[in-house]
Amino acid sequence: MRQAFGDCVFDRDRRELTRQGSIVHGAPKLLALLELLLDAAPRAVTKEEIHKAIWPDTFVADATLTSLIAELRTAIGDEARTPKLVRTIHGYGYAFVGDISLERQLDRRPDAVTACRIILGEREIVLAAGVHIIGRSPDAAIYVDDGGVSRHHARISIDASGAVLEDLGSKNGTVLDGRTIDRPTPLADGVRIVVGATALKFRSLTPLTTTDTVVR
Repeated sequence: MRQAFGDCVFDRDRRELTRQGSIVHGAPKLLALLELLLDAAPRAVTKEEIHKAIWPDTFVADATLTSLIAELRTAIGDEARTPKLVRTIHGYGYAFVGDISLERQLDRRPDAVTACRIILGEREIVLAAGVHIIGRSPDAAIYVDDGGVSRHHARISIDASGAVLEDLGSKNGTVLDGRTIDRPTPLADGVRIVVGATALKFRSLTPLTTTDTVVR
């Protein structure tokens, strides 16, 4: 099962965390902590629960947990002062407060995924299977130089079943064919995506089949 939040995807089966499409190399205890908080969300998890789950047979000081929480926040792009994903409940524990959506497991066979592209002005951006961030951050897969676009504005997720567009809590919203979306929405060939004042065109092409043998 894959869980998406912010600009991250956590693949529980593969024990793999990705952010903006790149793998985040986290220690097993970091991933175990993330999994625990995701399972409990939106309920707050006590420090005692976390200690029992992460360090079942070992006594560790609260400072060790605090350090692990800090590592987790760094890994998922969250901040302690203005948390959007992991909130501290002082004297009690922690809670995952971000929106979580489920994604189907990607079929990574080259011939199983539809070829997709984003057309942005004169640019044509090829999108492979995976998660692609649209935004004003320089490391976004689909970089949009527009003051009305958030750094991590939206994302397009692509697998064997098609492509899905999701807004990432952007300030000005994401518009698909004239309608502001508020949930993950499937993309069809030729649809128009607007972020800020910038329009993008989504193209979805049928995968190439094998060449027929011609008998002469």
